[in-house]
Amino acid sequence: MLLAAGTGSRLSPLTDSTPKCLVEVNGIPILERLIRSLRSHGFKRLVVVVGHLSEVIQDHLGSRYADIEITYVASPRYKTTNNIYSLWLAGKVIDEPFLLIESDLVFHSEMLKPMLQPDRIAVSKRLPWMNGTTVTLNERQQLDALWLGAVNRNVAAHFKTVNIYSFSRSTWQSIWERLDRHMSAKKVKGYYESVFAELVAEEKLTFAPVFFDADRWYEIDTLEDLSAAEKMFPEPSQIQVDMDESLSPLRASLSIRSRNAVNMKKQSNRGEPMRLSSPLVASD
Repeated sequence: MLLAAGTGSRLSPLTDSTPKCLVEVNGIPILERLIRSLRSHGFKRLVVVVGHLSEVIQDHLGSRYADIEITYVASPRYKTTNNIYSLWLAGKVIDEPFLLIESDLVFHSEMLKPMLQPDRIAVSKRLPWMNGTTVTLNERQQLDALWLGAVNRNVAAHFKTVNIYSFSRSTWQSIWERLDRHMSAKKVKGYYESVFAELVAEEKLTFAPVFFDADRWYEIDTLEDLSAAEKMFPEPSQIQVDMDESLSPLRASLSIRSRNAVNMKKQSNRGEPMRLSSPLVASD
């Protein structure tokens, strides 16, 4: 399952006309990198939660991407909800063990292999650029707690969540029941990690940690993150994307969308009339 409903506002102006998951890292959209990794590990089914510019994502992937069957779950409230709502929506079409990945991640594909077992959480040593949810482990290197928000942290004791999880059917059932309770209470603006944290604290959920090399993955939230990720993944030629020929026109249109968004932003800041440089974008 990929969560791809958010607006990606911190990546504006790129995401004004392009979904965050289709922002390019050295010429290859994040989403294509993710799907290539999934295919290399034998995945045959993909569920994508979409919201912002959902039609662009669906046009990009279609109902199949090579040999992967794709199901879309639309989040009509994506502007006023957070990923807890997206995950709850997806529970209506999933009743099987699965892998959850947020669609703003780039990573070396081989690191995914240890995650292909149920009830695992990808974690990483914290580096200065990392923020968000962390975990602590007990003396047996088992998950002890999840920590959300800004708190005083001993850097050595806290590990950053990579936002990749695997679930057994029974674990997912427990999680979805708790998600449903949050939705009934109209707690739609939070993060799904809050549900994980509750269940771990109640000893109703456990994950085995899988350690990702901190220098081999990146979460892209801002333009600065994008620049750093491009330095970490500098050689797009190493990624062989299937259906390359048929996807080339779409990639070109996405690149035009991104360039136009940047140009329009600059013109707006200078008080100039906004002009679209391509009839392709003008007709969208």
